[in-house]
Amino acid sequence: MHHLEVNVNKYIGYRLDKFVAENLTNISRSKIKSLIEKGFITVNKLKKDPDYKLELNDKISINQKSEESSKLLGEDIKLNIVYEDEDILIINKPAGLVVHPGAGNKSGTLVNALIHYCGNSLSTIGDSSRPGIVHRIDKDTSGLLVIAKNDAAHLNLAKQFEEHTINRKYIALCWGKLKPTAGKLVSLISRSNKNRIKMMSSKIKGKEAITNYKTIETYFDKKGDTYASLVECKLETGRTHQIRVHLTEKGNSIIGDKVYGRTPMLKYRNLDPSVQELIKALPGQALHAYFLGFKHPSKNKIVEFQVVNPEYLSNLINSIKN
Repeated sequence: MHHLEVNVNKYIGYRLDKFVAENLTNISRSKIKSLIEKGFITVNKLKKDPDYKLELNDKISINQKSEESSKLLGEDIKLNIVYEDEDILIINKPAGLVVHPGAGNKSGTLVNALIHYCGNSLSTIGDSSRPGIVHRIDKDTSGLLVIAKNDAAHLNLAKQFEEHTINRKYIALCWGKLKPTAGKLVSLISRSNKNRIKMMSSKIKGKEAITNYKTIETYFDKKGDTYASLVECKLETGRTHQIRVHLTEKGNSIIGDKVYGRTPMLKYRNLDPSVQELIKALPGQALHAYFLGFKHPSKNKIVEFQVVNPEYLSNLINSIKN
């Protein structure tokens, strides 16, 4: 059970569903409407309609006893835990692990592993199939995720994500040389009309996406031409596939990205066969969320976490260097 109180004048007269949506950013408006209509979200312990107009000192209670989450089963999947306390878990997710159940992935996900490890000690705010999940990274991307172990922590972290104050840095190994070698990529990102699996940039629709990047190293083939770059990407926003879309549209797709990337065969043929084999063996795109920093939800101090690259990525980078 979680409680929200209308104690700010700007919310007086707000629709109930709109108020909840602004304070629970990890849940869709349609889901909020459903929860209100089913009585899981109440005002002063009374069931109200989604269009109920809020009054000063109204107390909104959210009791998302999810039918779906009760059906989710814990699975003994090994977790790489970087840090844990009573409020949060920091997980280093391997490439290939889906974050939460969905179409085609009913089990074998990070959520199933978390239920096995944490039991009921996970937040219940948000989509019912995603207990504890505040944000996501793609299945075939590795790296750091923060998990909320209670509703208060979840709300606090969700607000930080909404306000873009979370510090998230990724390492990406890309084809070619980025020009300029550092900069900011800004676009609107929405789902592709032609391929619903993919996202795309648009000038007229979508959500604003901002990626700051800087080149760490460039790598040259036997002819002295630049064929790859190691790039740090810092997110200001966290849209689906954001880094992958931005780098691909810049002409520097991430090595190993089977959805957005096109292997430049001329560059590929000039690589040492051992490097070619390492690229073929990649479990996903060469993208790793290596740094995560935010204000701790209860300790009121900045906490930062950093992990090394996964072994397959380190091996590829070292082989390219040599």
